[in-house]
Amino acid sequence: MKIIGQGIDLIECQRIREIWQRHGDRFTERLLTEAELAYVRRHRDAVPRLAGRFAAKEAILKVLGTGWRGRIAWQDMEILNDDYGRPFVKLTGECQRIAEQHGITEILISITHTENYAASVATGLGA
Repeated sequence: MKIIGQGIDLIECQRIREIWQRHGDRFTERLLTEAELAYVRRHRDAVPRLAGRFAAKEAILKVLGTGWRGRIAWQDMEILNDDYGRPFVKLTGECQRIAEQHGITEILISITHTENYAASVATGLGA
């Protein structure tokens, strides 16, 4: 497999906290799938994990080379965790179509966060 694209994103957790306080569930329901929302809400301080998911989705868009345009929706990218807690990406809708168009068959994702920052690196792989 070869690397087709890479993306990285860093965000301040306080920025996400302020957006969430201002827009409430409208923000999280637009950004996250049900499974992602359940993961975030399982933690006492959900903000770093929410910020991590946000950063991951921004990094994925950089892999795809699109930015926020066209018919891309936040929920076209789902960040799930395997049994060991390792995050993985599931694409649907417009994001899946764009990935296929670029020959991307898998996107590897890494997410990290502290109390103040969340970051993510994404790598798109293909044949």
